[in-house]
Amino acid sequence: MLAFFKLLMSFAPWLSFLIIARDTLLRVEIGLSVALALTVVMGVLRLHRGIILWVGVVFFGAATIAVIGFHDSWTLRHLGVLANGALALGAWLTIALKKPFTLDYAKEHVDPSLWTDPFFIRTNVLMTAVWATAFTLNAVLAFGKMEQVALSELAYELISYAILIGTAMFTVWYPEHLREVRAASR
Repeated sequence: MLAFFKLLMSFAPWLSFLIIARDTLLRVEIGLSVALALTVVMGVLRLHRGIILWVGVVFFGAATIAVIGFHDSWTLRHLGVLANGALALGAWLTIALKKPFTLDYAKEHVDPSLWTDPFFIRTNVLMTAVWATAFTLNAVLAFGKMEQVALSELAYELISYAILIGTAMFTVWYPEHLREVRAASR
């Protein structure tokens, strides 16, 4: 349970944005400001790192400037797609660069001698691919919600939350499962 909580905390800026930025322009502006501030503070305190930190800085910085500074209605309308798309792009990019973003967090729980182990790297590529897929699916869902295609707004949100919760649960379960499998095979 502690691992799940730590995982949620690493996404605190994104979750705060998701929770706060709804229904009114003021709430969106507050959500963007809180998320940007959390991203910066967590980065300074080293609670947040790697590509997800930089995606947050760029996304929340640019979105805050566009929405609060320029009152850009296109950005405002597309915030859900842009947020999930930015996370998806960042996650897929780390796989392409052979530095899956989950490595930054996994190294906290693994002996440094294993950091270059091909099995450890492959495991993190898989976990990052699961996150990248979740972010991509949520970008598609955000687009469907924005365009009011097929489902109700509530259905889009519930599916999106289910994807994120399922991905977080997988992230906590999978490494422990692999440890158990390896221990049983010895």
